[in-house]
Order: sequence, then C-alpha cells, then structure tokens
Amino acid sequence: MERLPGFRDFYPEPLPHADVGSADARQFIFQKWRDVARRYNFREYDGPPLEPLELFTTKSGDEIVGQLYNFTDKGSRAVALRPEMTPTLARMAAAHERRFKKPIKWFAVPQLFRYERQQRGRLREHFQFNADILGETGPAADAELIALLIDALRSFGLTARDFVVRLSSRNAWHEFYEGRRSKSGGRADHAHEYNFFQTIDKLERAPPEESDKKLDALGFSMAEVSQFIESGKPTAELETILQNLAARGLSDFVKVDYHVVRGLAYYTGAVFEAFDARGEFRALAGGGRYDNLVKLISGGKVDLPALGFGMGDVVLLELLRARRLLPRFDSATDVFVLIEDEGLRPQSLRLVQDLRTAGYAVEYPFTATRPDKQFKRAQELNATRTARLENADYVRIRDLKTRQEIVAGVADAANHLK
Repeated sequence: MERLPGFRDFYPEPLPHADVGSADARQFIFQKWRDVARRYNFREYDGPPLEPLELFTTKSGDEIVGQLYNFTDKGSRAVALRPEMTPTLARMAAAHERRFKKPIKWFAVPQLFRYERQQRGRLREHFQFNADILGETGPAADAELIALLIDALRSFGLTARDFVVRLSSRNAWHEFYEGRRSKSGGRADHAHEYNFFQTIDKLERAPPEESDKKLDALGFSMAEVSQFIESGKPTAELETILQNLAARGLSDFVKVDYHVVRGLAYYTGAVFEAFDARGEFRALAGGGRYDNLVKLISGGKVDLPALGFGMGDVVLLELLRARRLLPRFDSATDVFVLIEDEGLRPQSLRLVQDLRTAGYAVEYPFTATRPDKQFKRAQELNATRTARLENADYVRIRDLKTRQEIVAGVADAANHLK
C-alpha cells in the first residue's frame, strides 16, 4: 500500500530511498527554528490541525475551499485541515488577548495541508515555522520580525551570498493604485484592488504578455508599473525598518523590491519575502503586517494589530542540500553494553538502566549472541564505547576510536564515561 500523493514518509537515516523524507533532517530544522525563536524571546504555541471551515473562508473567501482538505464531520460540522496557521493564531489571540502583556511574541511549528497541484518545492503537506508579533503598530516590530527571519536562515550556515530578504510595502502599492485610478477617473473598489495585487504578485512568474493583458484590463499599463518597481524608493515606513536592521549589522541581507506585494488580501503594511540569491528555488519565507485580521476573525470584538511570517521546510531543505549545509545524521549511540556472560545479564541490565538514567544513549543485545556479533552490532550503530562487566562489581569500558580501555567500579561507570 502506497502513501498518498503529495505526502511524505519520514525515515531515520540512512534513508532507504531518495524519494522519502529524513526524520533526522526534519528534527534538525525544527531545533534550529526553536533555538532562534527563543533567542528572540518568542513563546511557542499550537492549535488543532482541524478547524471550522468558516475560519478560513472568513479570512480568504469561499475560493479557498478548492485548495483545502475539507469535509462534514460526524457532528454535521463543516471542517478543514489547516492550510495555514495565521487564522488559528488570530482566533486564539482574540479569545484571550487580555490575559497577555503586549506585545505578544509567539511562534509555532505546525504541519499544514493544502489540496493543490504538486510541484517542485510545494507539496500537499509541509511543516512551517510561523512567528508573529501582536499588539504593536510601530515599524520596530517589523524590523524585529525580519531580523528573526534572517537569523533563522543564518543559523543553518546560510550567508548574504545565499539569500536575500526582499522588502516591500502594501501601503506604497495602495497609494500607487489609488493615484493611478483617480487620474484615469476609474472607481477604486476592494475587489478591483485585490485583482490588481494578484497580478503584481505574479509578475515574475507569469509570461509578460499575460501580465500586460491583465493590467490593461484593470486600467494600468506595464510601463507605469515597471517604472514604479524600478524606482525602488523606500517609503518612510520602510526606511525606518532598514535603519533598524542596519543598526543590527543586517543590511547585507535585505533590499527594497516592489516586485513583492504578497497576493493575500489581508496584508496591510510592510511585506517581505526571502529568496535564495541564485534564484534557483521558490520563496523560502514570506510575511508582513496584517493589522485587520484579528478584528475580522473576532467579528469586530477585538482590534489587535499584528504581523508575522511563515517559513516552510520543503524549500529550505532543498536549499540546504544544494549548499551542502546538512550535517551527517549518524546514530548517536554512546555506549553498547556487551553481555558475553549470560550469568551477568541481570547486572548488565542494571548497568544499562543506570547509564540511560545518567543521560547516555545505550544499546545492548536482547538475546544471547556471540561476542563477535555483538561487537559488529556496536560498530553498525557507530557506538562511541563498549562496556562489558568483568564481574558483578567491575566494568571494562573501551573507547572504540582510541582503543583505550579502563576498568571501573560498576557504581562509578557513568562518571568515567564523562
């Protein structure tokens, strides 16, 4: 029986096949994400993988239903597997925001699901590093979040030669949109502006003639749009963010690029995306300010400004492999306890337990096995040392790299391993 298309099996390394995921690499990435988030004093949260369908249609409209794993449950409720984490965060924050001091700095590492066409760097499930700040309107929060994103990527050994954060502004694009529409005598409305943003968001991926046709239908020309993008003049908001990042020594990792607009309708201010510098992969991460979402999700009861980003594991893993930045994931066996005298098995099991209690990764033969086979198994597990009881009171410890041996009291074995 095979797994579903677009989903992954995660095996411990060495991997049995190239078409499976690495549980070791996944854990490596999760740990880096958590470490850098905690350095920035973000607290971890989580929510249910199954949510009311209305939570996602409220944020993104009914058109998102075609991209979801959704169904009616046994309680006749319309539900969906979460395609993103931000609506859940908005729901949770709105429910109990009075109990938390502002600004709220939270992160999560959820598994997300989307029923869509598979392509390179995009599957039907993935894990994502989400980091958000709620209750802060100033651009210092935007800079803090971008710095977190930069440091998260740097924690893997990536440098300014490997990635860049492209910074833009929905406010700047909104002013551009309003200005051109008023000059042409057109009437601006939400749906029209959303279609405009969708077109801008796809400029670098769609054929030029297709984009030109869509812009013309919306009352814009490719020439004026290109001129605005190429000017690259930062707004006062973006300039403040850039100065904040410069003070941290992070200027080399960020640039203003108005190609970035983020097609999702709920963004309200600065937006950004991280890309590999060579342009070989899809976006590594993306996010921005969404000051109206909590108010929308809460039905107007809670008005809480917010901003955040998401970084998926699929594209990041591809980049780390391409740059040879993944470590070797060898078995981390500290000690293999040899049991050559079955009469000492009870005492050997006690030694195994004591060493594990002391924090060591310990293996041993489950059944009576020839000494040479035991030693071979220790080598297969890349054990650092072997330990063998000489008698009930003493143990012989051998370092498999240096071949040095010591004999120690059984009660003191853990201390000698240090």
